[in-house]
Amino acid sequence: MAEEKKNKALDIKKEDAEKLDIPENIPVLVLRDIVVFPYMIVPLYVGRVKSKRAIDNALNGDRMILLLTQKDATVENPKEDEMYRMGTVALIVRMLKLPDGRMRVLAQGISRAKVKVINDNGKLRVAKINIIEDKESKRLSIKDKAIIKNVREKFEQTAKLGKQIPNEIFVIAENIKEPGKLADIIASNLDLKLESSQEILNEERSIPRLSKVYDFLNYELELLNIQNQINLKAQGEMDKNQREYFLRQQLAAIKKELGENDENEGEINNYKTRLSEIEVPKEAKKEINKNIDKLKKMHPESAESTVVRNYLDWMLDIPWEASTVDNLDLIHAKGILDADHYGLDKVKQRILEYLSVRKLTSKATGPILCFVGPPGVGKTSLGRSIARALNKKFVRVSLGGVHDEAEIRGHRRTYIGALPGKIIQEIKKAGSNNPVFMMDEVDKIGSDFRGDPSSALLEVLDPEQNDTFTDHYLGVSFDLSKVLFITTANLLEPIQPAFRDRMEIIHIHGYTEEEKIEIARKHLIPRQIKSNGLSRKLISFSTRAIRNIIGLYTREAGVRNLEREIGSVCRKVAHKVATGEKKLFKITDKNLEEYTGPPKLFRDQLLEEDMVGVATGMAWTPYGGDILFVETKLIPGKGKLILTGSLGKVMQESATAALSFIKSRSSELGIDEEKFEKYDIHIHFPEGGIPKDGPSAGVALTTALTSLFCNKKVDRKVSMTGEITLRGKVLPVGGIKEKVLAAKRAGIKKIILPEKNKKDLSDINEIYLKGIEFVFVRDIEVAVAEAMK
Repeated sequence: MAEEKKNKALDIKKEDAEKLDIPENIPVLVLRDIVVFPYMIVPLYVGRVKSKRAIDNALNGDRMILLLTQKDATVENPKEDEMYRMGTVALIVRMLKLPDGRMRVLAQGISRAKVKVINDNGKLRVAKINIIEDKESKRLSIKDKAIIKNVREKFEQTAKLGKQIPNEIFVIAENIKEPGKLADIIASNLDLKLESSQEILNEERSIPRLSKVYDFLNYELELLNIQNQINLKAQGEMDKNQREYFLRQQLAAIKKELGENDENEGEINNYKTRLSEIEVPKEAKKEINKNIDKLKKMHPESAESTVVRNYLDWMLDIPWEASTVDNLDLIHAKGILDADHYGLDKVKQRILEYLSVRKLTSKATGPILCFVGPPGVGKTSLGRSIARALNKKFVRVSLGGVHDEAEIRGHRRTYIGALPGKIIQEIKKAGSNNPVFMMDEVDKIGSDFRGDPSSALLEVLDPEQNDTFTDHYLGVSFDLSKVLFITTANLLEPIQPAFRDRMEIIHIHGYTEEEKIEIARKHLIPRQIKSNGLSRKLISFSTRAIRNIIGLYTREAGVRNLEREIGSVCRKVAHKVATGEKKLFKITDKNLEEYTGPPKLFRDQLLEEDMVGVATGMAWTPYGGDILFVETKLIPGKGKLILTGSLGKVMQESATAALSFIKSRSSELGIDEEKFEKYDIHIHFPEGGIPKDGPSAGVALTTALTSLFCNKKVDRKVSMTGEITLRGKVLPVGGIKEKVLAAKRAGIKKIILPEKNKKDLSDINEIYLKGIEFVFVRDIEVAVAEAMK
């Protein structure tokens, strides 16, 4: 039951109350947080079951009920000893049932009553009571009259000092002559605590009761006087247009009156303690102390103090001098790099070189490495392995799509919501000033009216400047020279030249098929077996199955799609195991399609026989190497050159150069010159949906055209690559490793390469070179002769 502490006092005549016949046994309504005095009329909200029964019982009788207050408002079903013994008999004037099941009762206090005993049958409380009547003297002493007068005056003063009391109450109080009744009416209009109200109700004698009310009035007046003094003090310092300032001054005046200490003091001491526990450069320490002093003078709830607190938290959380100890054990580092990544020997060697230099010198400045390569080749995971090998913390931030310079250098503190840039944020997250810091996608950084982030990174990635890197938010320099920065990019061309100049570029072109097989065996298959709840006893992959997944279901430089396909196979096996088929599932090239479906791609196969006008070339793609066929035909016409197969400009020029060279050497080659005028030459590269470009098809084009005009077959097991000149010289090309491995997979037995590419074979494991004859040429005539033997 909830009671509403809004009440009224009525000028009930004493003789009217005496005419009411109050029964000795009366139902009890227990109140939680209000004391009702005689002569009060008060609305009550009744919700408890026993209380509602008491109301019903009273309404069925003489409408009288005893109002008792419980000692603890939290008790739901108070016992007799948990209620005060003195209460008020009230008359129920009105009752209204509410939609939520509660009752709203309007009750009028009649007389004090003291409880003899309460009978509680579990459904209803009925009390046996004694009526307590005020014993008024027929003649009041001068002292009694003085108390009555003082009480009335004090009561009026409370209204003058701001106490909200209805005017009719003052009229009633002025006309009451009985001290007991006056005490009850005034007590009902004071904001007294429950215990104080009950203390007044318990007092049976009129004059002592009025004296208690007089004491409470004095206390109330003292509080109101202090409040007014505080208001006056705050008023004198108030800016009329700043209500918020006025409220703060009021609060300050209250604190001063109560003698409380500045609440900022504990926070200030905390900042000073934190500063004393960390190592901070002099410049930063000076700035921190300056802001601590500034915070001390600010109001704790002002907007600016929040800005200063955030700044101090950042300054004290940044690892200015906290470093991790580098692990310079070269054998340990090599073991981790080899365990985490297969291949990538050049990258691993560069990391070991860095460790060697660190071991021999005390210089902590690290190189700025930039890994450039297609997606999925392990650039980011390589950074993690480097951090693990060096025992450094690893943090990573992606710069793709970043346009705002403030993302790097931070926002100035004048802006709302300002924060340090990504560099300082990640350094704080790492908890050390020498982590491995990887910046992904530096080739996708944008620039607009908000600045150029690439230019901001120039200072970050310059070993000669980054020891004094200044973030706009911090306003002091931070030493980044101990950080090992690693950047990644898919393409080198979009990177700003000045930015590119600050980095050591390491190309990761992708993995060959053989490397992918090893990566699948050592890393991908074990990881997918574990993640799908399987074991080596339930699934195995043959080498041919892995090779077919690589060649027939994926086309990529990295191994992401390869891992997805392996994961797909493992999930299907997991489903079979979960349905009860617990055995070893062997995945081979013969049953692979049961798990992966039909092939998504098709490998180029060698020609079935040697042919005239068709030569086998080799191509490099971002996904590895491949072989391609150059097909040529003579068509009656006027010597026009027709090129098809989605050829780029450079490849078209190679075809034109090859034809011009053959025309210039027609007599040496024994070619009838009339063919050049009577026939159109059609050159076609199959798989026309795939764009092709580059100069490396020059040798294959020349060989195919020579075969066509001389009517000699080209050996189908010979492949070739190289750029040609009009003088008939063969120039070196790139991607030799990928091209040679692709040729071996296709079954090529002889490979013709430019002489200057001989050195590139050292990058290929000798195992993959067995069974292939290599011919290195300077002149195109030698290449043509080797292909048409």
